[in-house]
Amino acid sequence: MDFEINMSDITKIFKIIDKVAKQNKTQIYVVGGFVRDFLLGREQKKDIDFVVEGSGLEFAKKFDEEFKQESLTGIAEGDAGGSLVEFPDFDTARYCLGDGENQIVLEFAGARSESYHATSRKPKVETATLAEDLKRRDFTVNAMAVPVKVFAVAKAPTVATIKKNIIDPFNGQKDLADKILRTPLAPDETFSDDPLRMMRAIRFAGQLEFGIESKTLKSIFENRARLKIISAERVQEELLKMLAVRQPSVCLALMFQTRLLDLVLPEVAVLDGVEEVFGHLHKNILTHTFKVVDNIAERSEKVNLRLAGLLHDIGKPGTKKFVKGIGWTFYQHDHFGKKLVHGLARRLRFSTDLTKYLAKLVRWHLQPIALMDDGISDSAVRRLVVNLDEELEDLLILGVSDITTGNPHKLTKRQGNYIHLRAKIDELSEKDKLRAFQSPFRGDEIMIACKLKPGPTVGRIKDALEEAILDGKVPNEHDAVAEYFEKIKSEYLKNAQEWEMLK
Repeated sequence: MDFEINMSDITKIFKIIDKVAKQNKTQIYVVGGFVRDFLLGREQKKDIDFVVEGSGLEFAKKFDEEFKQESLTGIAEGDAGGSLVEFPDFDTARYCLGDGENQIVLEFAGARSESYHATSRKPKVETATLAEDLKRRDFTVNAMAVPVKVFAVAKAPTVATIKKNIIDPFNGQKDLADKILRTPLAPDETFSDDPLRMMRAIRFAGQLEFGIESKTLKSIFENRARLKIISAERVQEELLKMLAVRQPSVCLALMFQTRLLDLVLPEVAVLDGVEEVFGHLHKNILTHTFKVVDNIAERSEKVNLRLAGLLHDIGKPGTKKFVKGIGWTFYQHDHFGKKLVHGLARRLRFSTDLTKYLAKLVRWHLQPIALMDDGISDSAVRRLVVNLDEELEDLLILGVSDITTGNPHKLTKRQGNYIHLRAKIDELSEKDKLRAFQSPFRGDEIMIACKLKPGPTVGRIKDALEEAILDGKVPNEHDAVAEYFEKIKSEYLKNAQEWEMLK
């Protein structure tokens, strides 16, 4: 059940939390991103973190009971009511309200400290005070707390009210004003406690458009090997969040600068560098790749497409050759890149669907350019539409974003070629009914007409009919294809009989 949650609803939620806190004489605080973004005037996050001086899990259970007794229009109706997910090992609970883009997620945690053993992927969690809890947080701008009662007012509080009541032991407000990221403790200690914070620092730098304080940045470089103890799933999640920012190259450049990219995506890190032979240079593929990702980000919010842009040229280092009289070549780098995608996808635990999507775009990313070089023939366009199917639009965005030349004349010409290609695709798709393409003369009709059972001969005939449609020999219409079938069937039946005699 979809419904829209607004700030008025969030205020009601705060009031219920404050009511439960008073009933149980418990201190509870809003912490982290919600406070930070409120002070920055950014759009409010719908993931809200709370720290309880006591048991976070027990508080969440009491909140759940109270919430279900309340009548909140647009929140607690029918299937849109809250659901409690418990994490007893961490004295934490997650309360989910609604679904889809409008979902609010409340995280209740007892004040705690947590750290990783040198080789462990699971943190050790211990009960702590609020001050100790804030101290163990990742960055000063996320280490501020506000009593929940401050938000439980009829109207949203002002920034002045928040500042009057804020608990800010590490001068997070000053770092917000200075647009700088630094750790509450010595950065080596903070990153050793949870190495994923190194990637989070870089992600926040891109997300908030902040700088990273010099000692913190140096510490990321020096502690980068600690990232190896973090699970692939968590690393993947941070990587995708980096690619979701307005200008992903900010994060990608920091990943490369700190050498974290060597650990997360060595296939991309190795793209750096320029080689020269007999005065012939090739462009820095890493710089080009980062620009491609930014170009995609300007055209699409699809994170998976931006990831495809990041990986589109990873086959180049393994196929790079200098050919006298031609220069640098990267023949078949699209095919080799597809193989590399499958390897890194296993390492980073990408889903099967994401892996197939990335492999497909990397494999086909050169095809639009090849079509333009060949003069955009109708048959080639038909094959592109059929082969790419649902990914065609994304491939075209990747293709036009792959144009990074600094020459204004070349840029205008190449972008114009894509406009022409798009027009051709639209024209042929409409005329030839190419979307979800298959021969209108189906396999069962072939079997009946030829008195065949399912087998390779039926498949060969069907392929021949589809090839004829794609080549423009016959229109994509049932009667026309049936007529063409009558002309070719005897040849395939003869071949099938000869094959049977040889067996």
